[in-house]
This record gives sequence, C-alpha cells and structure tokens, in this order.
Amino acid sequence: MVIEHEQLERSGLTRYVLPKGDFEGFRDDEHYREKLKEWGLSSAKEAKREFLFKERNYQRVVTIKGYETYGKSDEFNTLVIEFQDGNLSCINPAFLKEMQASSFGRESMLQVEEKDFSTPELGSEGSESQAEAKTSELKQVPKSEPKKPKATKPKKEQEPKIELPADKVHFTASVKQFALTYNPFNEENDEVVVLENVQILQEPPLELGLAWCSHSKTLKKFELAPGDQLEFDGKVAKKKLAKGKDVEEEFIVDTPVLYKVNNPSKIVKNG
Repeated sequence: MVIEHEQLERSGLTRYVLPKGDFEGFRDDEHYREKLKEWGLSSAKEAKREFLFKERNYQRVVTIKGYETYGKSDEFNTLVIEFQDGNLSCINPAFLKEMQASSFGRESMLQVEEKDFSTPELGSEGSESQAEAKTSELKQVPKSEPKKPKATKPKKEQEPKIELPADKVHFTASVKQFALTYNPFNEENDEVVVLENVQILQEPPLELGLAWCSHSKTLKKFELAPGDQLEFDGKVAKKKLAKGKDVEEEFIVDTPVLYKVNNPSKIVKNG
C-alpha cells in the first residue's frame, strides 16, 4: 500500500507531454534493438526494457512504447514513454539518455549553489567597497585606439537555393564510396553509403550531386560496390555528412555532402 501511495504522489508531481496522436510502434524485437542503438540507449544483444525517469527529488521507472517523427523528411524522433501507472509522455532521446547517468541533476544544483554564495547581495556589507574597486579598475584601463575599418571583400555570388521536395520521390544515383560518420546518440561511428550523380526524376529533373544514406540491412543485401547504378524511392533532407572519429582515410569523404536520403525503398541495382 505504501508503494502504491508513493507512485500516486509521484504521478501527481510529473508533468506529462502527451503524444500528438498516433505514433510509430516497433515492428519486432529487432526493430526495437536497432532504434535503441540509434538513440544511444542500449547496444546490448538483450535490449534494455526499463529506464529511469528522473526529477530533482524522485525517479520513476518507464518503458518505451514507440516514437514520433518530425522534420521535413521525418529524420528526427521523439520518444513516447509509459509510466508504471499507465500514463504516456514524450521525451527527447538524448534527454532520457542523460537521465540514466548516476550524476544526472547534481552538476546543475552545484552550479546554482556556487552562484548563490559567490555573488554578494545588494546592500550587503562590503558590496559598496567592491563596486568602488571595480570602478577604479575600469578607470585605469587605457583607452584603446579606434579601430580602422576593415576593407570589405566583394561578396561571393550565392548559389541558387535548391527547393527540396517534401514528399517521397524517385531517384537515380551511383555509389561513390562507403564512409563512417559519428553518431552522437550512441557515441559510435555508423557506416553510410555516399552517392554521386544523384538526380530526382521530376519535371524538370533536379540535380543534387552528392548525397548520403545509412548503410542499412536492406542496402547490405545488394552487396553494393563503388560504381553501381541505383534507382530507388525515398525522401531527401538537407543534412551535412559529419566525419567519423578516429577513422582511416578511406572512410572519410573529401568533398562536403549536404543532403541525406532517408528510408530508401524499391531499390533497383542496374550495374
């Protein structure tokens, strides 16, 4: 009865952020494990099922029921968690990851305490003399000479802005190379496929040049190699490919890749 009473009290203290409507669930255990690894919440073979939701003076056990997607190409996620009393709430994956650390919440409290004790209150003894000392210091600072105006460089001509389609479209592209990119959620390098000669088939066709996508299990089945010609459906978003950490040169792209293809499907390998 005591545990139930505490749980009820904590439920009243928690501020819930309800899902906007229907949210994505997990297809199976494998899909659940893949998403946890992507969010940096668990990379073990036996995927973690329970997580801690922490506030300043209490913590609760939650499970992940699914996720919402947002962004132009649905490339970002918000988790939908369920508390033991059945309440649902949304939370950022990185924030839930921070909550799992034993030191969560302590650092910010220490910073507040240091600030409170190190800053003299207005009207307190010694504050007036400190202010006078500060004023005298400012008076002793030599005046700096006026800065000469910098020569203005001629502005570079801006490249025309590309309007990316919001819906799923059909692509043609060729495989340029494989690369590694750093994933801050799981703090590991993820393997990606870099595509070149990327074109969206529409009227008129839209040339993107270079793009990248995750080297997913679906793509690995095609045993891709540099030079392979591909056709596929997918969504595209402006998202620069980040370099991997401490990787060999062959896994680094020497040219900026500004676009990411999300969820490629109906893939056809032509060569």
